[in-house]
Amino acid sequence: MSQAKDKLVVGISSRALFDLEDSHRVFEESGREAYCNYQIEHEEDVLEPGVAFGLVRKLLALNDTEHERVEVILLSRNSADTGLRVFNSIAHHKLPITRAAFTSGTSPYRYVGAFGGDLFLSADSDDVRAALSAGCAAATIVPGHSIDSGDGTLKIAFDGDAVLFSDVAERIFKEQGLAAFTASEASSAGEPLPGGPFKAFLEALTRIQAEFDPADCPIRTALVTSRSAPAHERVIRTLRAWHIRIDEALFLGGMTKARFLQAFGADIFFDDQATHIGKAAGMVAAGHVPHGVANE
Repeated sequence: MSQAKDKLVVGISSRALFDLEDSHRVFEESGREAYCNYQIEHEEDVLEPGVAFGLVRKLLALNDTEHERVEVILLSRNSADTGLRVFNSIAHHKLPITRAAFTSGTSPYRYVGAFGGDLFLSADSDDVRAALSAGCAAATIVPGHSIDSGDGTLKIAFDGDAVLFSDVAERIFKEQGLAAFTASEASSAGEPLPGGPFKAFLEALTRIQAEFDPADCPIRTALVTSRSAPAHERVIRTLRAWHIRIDEALFLGGMTKARFLQAFGADIFFDDQATHIGKAAGMVAAGHVPHGVANE
């Protein structure tokens, strides 16, 4: 969806970037006017990092004096007036974010395409669904405190079906069961899966990775899927057909993903299954992708 393929454009909401749960509680309990007054009264109080803060910091660290590889844009339901606290906090944390859209309560997703966005992260599930429908990779972030993911390497983990790939295989599993799914995938092993909503985002990461020496690359990607053999073959052949690089692939055969994501050190994990997101969210930043048969 990006208009400028020489850089990756990420749109993020203020609640995904910063811990705004105190002020959001004011909004839910006392309404918009009380929320606006609260933000203005506290606009000099620096916001603490939110759940996607570490991800954003590492994305922006991919830039150097010669290459702007990533741009992060703030897309917020705040007004410009209440958004001043957010921009003050951006400045305090020394994040090079200069573009923003403040929409005063309406959905900002419509500006994702105008900015050339490749990825949209928000705490608002309706905005995320709208962005996905418009053709942009998007995920609902479980808001909260920043989660430390360890070293300086940017590590992004993806589920397969309905995230990197379409939901055609998962639909068979949901409707006909595991045996039918396994048989279908074995017979279709040589046929690449159609792309899912995050294919283009992974392609953009792969292009950035290609600029670095593989031994010293600041990005690592992982496929973390509930699939197991023999359903692994179609996935591997699909990524090969797409000429997409995945650094690590975990075929877990239904095991809980959370501990594996923690072991990988994921800065964020994208999955279409809300149950997987719920279990992982306490250990890593997690984004629910409300796409495919599991979300109908």
